[in-house]
Amino acid sequence: MTAVHAGRTHRVRRSSVGLVQRIASRRLSDNWRVRVGTVREIWRYPVKSMAGERLECSDVGRQGLSGDRGWAVRSEDTGQIHNAKRFPRLMQCAATYREPPAGDRVPHVDITFPDGETIGSDSPALVTRLSELMGRSVALHPIRPATDTTYYRRREPGAAIIGALARYRPAKRVLAWMAAHGLAGGNVREEFGRDRGEPLPDLTSVPAELFEFYTPPGTYFDVFPVHVLTTGALAMMARLNPGADWDVRRFRPNILIDTGPNAAEEFEQRWIGQRVRIGRFTVKGQMPTMRCAMPMHAQSGLPRDASVLRTVVREADQCLGLYASVVNAGSVGLGEPVEVDD
Repeated sequence: MTAVHAGRTHRVRRSSVGLVQRIASRRLSDNWRVRVGTVREIWRYPVKSMAGERLECSDVGRQGLSGDRGWAVRSEDTGQIHNAKRFPRLMQCAATYREPPAGDRVPHVDITFPDGETIGSDSPALVTRLSELMGRSVALHPIRPATDTTYYRRREPGAAIIGALARYRPAKRVLAWMAAHGLAGGNVREEFGRDRGEPLPDLTSVPAELFEFYTPPGTYFDVFPVHVLTTGALAMMARLNPGADWDVRRFRPNILIDTGPNAAEEFEQRWIGQRVRIGRFTVKGQMPTMRCAMPMHAQSGLPRDASVLRTVVREADQCLGLYASVVNAGSVGLGEPVEVDD
């Protein structure tokens, strides 16, 4: 067993394990942390809903990994910020930065389409190509400041009023029920890929601002800036459905944590409300990752497989992974330790 106190690592003898557990259970100090794994993979997604870049290291700010979701496809007619929930062909495109992003600067990207053609974000041809792919008039937009709320606001009537009401718990429950049943715009069953008879996700845990905005203003994230997944969760799913390919790319995490070769458990679900130190930055677990239709969609090297989503819905209460907010900025590299406050 390895414990970390005040930044120093100590090996604990077996005879001392009971003592350490008793101390941890009493929570005598918030500085005790327990090592739960190491960083196995790091992912950044330059364009929302397109295939991402696998990294060896990254700076991490309060808005997540540097350059993550720096661009998104947006409707020129309605202002809607699009994703692959309804337009799965986006997942068959891949985006890469021409140069490393730094600070608030978002570099240009090159997008490779399903037929192999590559077009840059600074090319006039990109608008036509994206619109053909999506079957509607769209364009690629870089991220805007959080103060530009008009840009991020949903176009459904009364979005601002709905957003204000969602900040009150009783009203939020009603709005979540209305959204789940298609009474507040959109089609939740379609976007989340649920078959008839399957449960719909509980939207009461979603931040109130998402009832008003397509994405949290100042970002192109679905919910929170960091998405964590463990190898234990993937191993558990593979045991439940060994015929499916549980490739990590289906689930689009920022950080894949290696929890050991014999682990087959959703460890990350224990970390809700806890602080998790990943490399040299710290997050707070906010909520389980509610799975939409995207994991079952086809992408490069992975065929469409509805059984992936069916298994998550049936066996994992519709969730796989952890959404987290950044508490302390820093950096992360492959092989670095992951520690949870205990």
